[in-house]
Amino acid sequence: MAYLDNVDIRALKELLNKGWMTHDAMWFYHCLKETGIETTNRVNLAAVKAMTGIEIQRMKRFLGLPPEQGLKSFAELKSFFEKTVDAVMPKFMKFSCSFLEPDTIHVTWQSGDCFAYKGIKGLDVIDRYICGVMPRVETWFDGLGLTYTATPPMTGCLMHAQGECWRRYCFKF
Repeated sequence: MAYLDNVDIRALKELLNKGWMTHDAMWFYHCLKETGIETTNRVNLAAVKAMTGIEIQRMKRFLGLPPEQGLKSFAELKSFFEKTVDAVMPKFMKFSCSFLEPDTIHVTWQSGDCFAYKGIKGLDVIDRYICGVMPRVETWFDGLGLTYTATPPMTGCLMHAQGECWRRYCFKF
């Protein structure tokens, strides 16, 4: 289509992600109303992990990494992760990360500003919500065959429990 030749790719990424996140929110809301928070959490986590396992394989192909090839160093992971985040994370999610040498990625959301936290809080089940956002990132790492440790432990919603949401991943190459 000729129209798309002149569209700002970042604006298009924002638009498509907002549509996807609206679908995700509506799915979560209707599942919550039909089945309750426990079942919704379980199904949501299963769906996030299944989708993200496919997503990271697509990113490997998109970025030209052969399926059988893994990342052999923290520098390779940093490059791959930065490109993946740039491709799939819209600005409205307010996700940020820093790379701490020699082997650590620190991910965070601005205080009180996680899109999932705000949405689930509005549904009045934030005290029983199990985060589906961090498992997305972790399934990327798992799908890349990486060995890592993560802190702090994930239980529920870190933004709700601690007033901030961050996670530190230390890798072993």
